[in-house]
Formats: sequence, C-alpha cells, structure tokens
Amino acid sequence: MNILFKALNDQTRREILEMLRAGDMTAGEIADQFNISKPSISHHLDLLKQAGLVESVKEGQYVYYSLNATMVDEIVKWFLQFKTKLK
Repeated sequence: MNILFKALNDQTRREILEMLRAGDMTAGEIADQFNISKPSISHHLDLLKQAGLVESVKEGQYVYYSLNATMVDEIVKWFLQFKTKLK
C-alpha cells in the first residue's frame, strides 16, 4: 500500500493516470505531453507499474501503457470500507 500512495503522491503521475483513462499510450506519447525529460517520464511510469496502477505491453519498438482497471477497483473498494459502518 505504501508504494501505491507514493505513486499517487506526485502530480505528474496523477496526470499520467488521467491521460491513460482515455486509452493506451506509448511512453513517447506520454512524454510529449510534459516538459520534462523522457528518462524522468520512464521513472514515473516505472513507479506506476510497481504500484500496479499501469500495465505495459511491448509491441515492436514501442511500449504501450494502459491503466490497470483491476487495481483501480481494488483501491476504490479499500477506500469504501471506511465509509461502511461496522456492525
């Protein structure tokens, strides 16, 4: 859970997650949306992968990133438990 919150604690990583909601993107397409270096974007993507928030698939020379909807569902369930009263 700590790596998850570490991943979500950065604005750039949250913006990457928002972009991936619209569909899969390559690392280059993601990097083009930011004014930071490609190695920095790779680092952000690696932390998101470690947290289980994104998945990647290599196709030829490109790596496509996608939002891991299963992990997002798990996070939502975890948060919702705090809203539910224990009896």
